[in-house]
Amino acid sequence: MNPRSDEISDVVEDDAPDPRVGCIGLGSMGAPLAMRLVGWPGGLVVYDVRAEAAAPFGDAGATVAARVADVAAADLISITVLDDAQVREVVAELAGHVSAGTVIAIHSTIADGTAAELADRLAPNGIHVIDAPVSGGSAAAVNGQLATMVGASREVYDRVKPVFKQWASLVIHAGEPGAGTRMKLARNMLTFAAFAAACEAMRLAEAAGLDLQALGRVVRHTDALTGGPGAIMIRDNMHEIESGHWLYDMFTHTRGLGEKDLDLAVRLGNSLGLELPLAHIARRDLADGLGVPHRTED
Repeated sequence: MNPRSDEISDVVEDDAPDPRVGCIGLGSMGAPLAMRLVGWPGGLVVYDVRAEAAAPFGDAGATVAARVADVAAADLISITVLDDAQVREVVAELAGHVSAGTVIAIHSTIADGTAAELADRLAPNGIHVIDAPVSGGSAAAVNGQLATMVGASREVYDRVKPVFKQWASLVIHAGEPGAGTRMKLARNMLTFAAFAAACEAMRLAEAAGLDLQALGRVVRHTDALTGGPGAIMIRDNMHEIESGHWLYDMFTHTRGLGEKDLDLAVRLGNSLGLELPLAHIARRDLADGLGVPHRTED
């Protein structure tokens, strides 16, 4: 597999001056993200409805705005607020004040159609609304290790990437506006499905008389070694994998191990009178999901 071009090049060669950056929303994610931009050559202006949240940025040398509209002079404005309603409110307030060419980046996790709708609405004014949701948590934001999935035109993506690289170690071009959110939703679906599976595994372990703390230590230790479910996410598409493909033998082996272990877990649950719906679903769907369904010759 060839590396993606957006994972090779981190810097866009351009003689344009560094953009002035604005950050709106200084909560558990927005604050560490914005703090990574203190000292940015183009300058940083921040705003939060809570004066106490913005105060440390003033002390660090950033400009603290008194209202949303005062951030409108920035060339790239990052929005990290709670939900769709707050995103729409902030964008509506900015819309009447920003200049053509301004990029408004939404980092909040919102409905998949919101960014595309706002982008279409403001495009006639030359304003670029993009979505760039983040993944990794606030500790990763502090350390500049977030992943961000950017829904934007390629030209706008290339403009914002050097700024985003100040707080994200992985910046992916997901597609046009809206694609970033759709990628984030797929990523989070995996997280919470895995959490549900972990809860089911703990129910099985408890019913079997096991120490849940000990099981948790084993899982965290081995996840750090094997990569968890992300370890199998190396395919280019979800088509059936043909014999001879570089993944075929590996995934056929994984299928065999997974089905054997799931059969044993379901059998244990049955013996304890415990329903394990996720285990049954995983047993049913694993082969097709891996792209190596059972054939007659298997």
